[in-house]
Amino acid sequence: MTINRLLGFLLLAASLGGGWFWMGLDGLANQTLNLEEETVMEVSSGASLKGIAAGLEQQGVIDSAWQFEWLVRLRGDPRAIAVGEYPLQPDMTVGELANRLVHGEVKQYAWTLVEGWNIRQVLASLHRHPAVKHTLPEDADGLMESLGEPSTHPEGRFLPDTYFFTRGTSDRALLKRARAAMQRALAEVWGERQQDGLPLESPEEALILASIIEKETAVPEERRRIAGVFTRRLKQGMRLQTDPTVIYGLGTGFDGDLTRRHLRSSANDYNTYRHDGLPPTPIAMPGRASLEAAVDPARGDALYFVSKGDGSHHFSATLEEHNRAVRRFQLGEGD
Repeated sequence: MTINRLLGFLLLAASLGGGWFWMGLDGLANQTLNLEEETVMEVSSGASLKGIAAGLEQQGVIDSAWQFEWLVRLRGDPRAIAVGEYPLQPDMTVGELANRLVHGEVKQYAWTLVEGWNIRQVLASLHRHPAVKHTLPEDADGLMESLGEPSTHPEGRFLPDTYFFTRGTSDRALLKRARAAMQRALAEVWGERQQDGLPLESPEEALILASIIEKETAVPEERRRIAGVFTRRLKQGMRLQTDPTVIYGLGTGFDGDLTRRHLRSSANDYNTYRHDGLPPTPIAMPGRASLEAAVDPARGDALYFVSKGDGSHHFSATLEEHNRAVRRFQLGEGD
């Protein structure tokens, strides 16, 4: 055999071998995973592509570890594989799994901080979440110190929203995100506030008022009207006289029955029937809409409002009109 014929034979063999190699990878990429039901593959810190591939082959999920390694490398940088959980479905192809790995598409969990929650409810919700790493106690003692703000009261400091995260994210990390989100939102709305006669001197006062608005109504269209009532009362030197602040000040001892004795007590620093101005701190976690309402109250002359029993409120400009509304909506005495 001449040298030219030998070289030709070797080139043909290499070409055929390369063709079989690429065909093999293409075939593997289009294969579905060997699964009967959905499962989750966990990639731990320090895991290598070689170890991941070997584990998948050992469990029978894929047919060839070495081919899978090549496929992953061709799809992207193996160093981009993120720590976390990767959902695997029976109808998923091996190529789809390779793509998810190199794009770090780990399973995301959701935690929703609900508008109007107080700090006890926030911490209890985090403590119940099975995917959260629990590092904080269930009570609020020392919470803000652990977040680097030892002199800050924890109430109202975290923005209600749905936060997505990977398994093992700590409660502290989630609260830091919610805290940063609240700081951004508050700074934004304060920068866009009404400049004409708003009786609020700081973002902190806006946050306190927003928390009261949040507890007073769940009707979006009413937030600015309620903000208008409270800001007019503040400007006229009237007490806010709002039940949610009293209830907050009673704490866990409140049994659901707000009495005249509660409303007459000056010992409760949050009793806005007995104390002038805003309460000492926020009373709940206000959402973005309540923050915006606090700094952009509706214009008008209403100084009072009463629940109509359907979630909405009747607004009145005078005490006489308000008393009639109370008799109608609270006491059922008719028009």
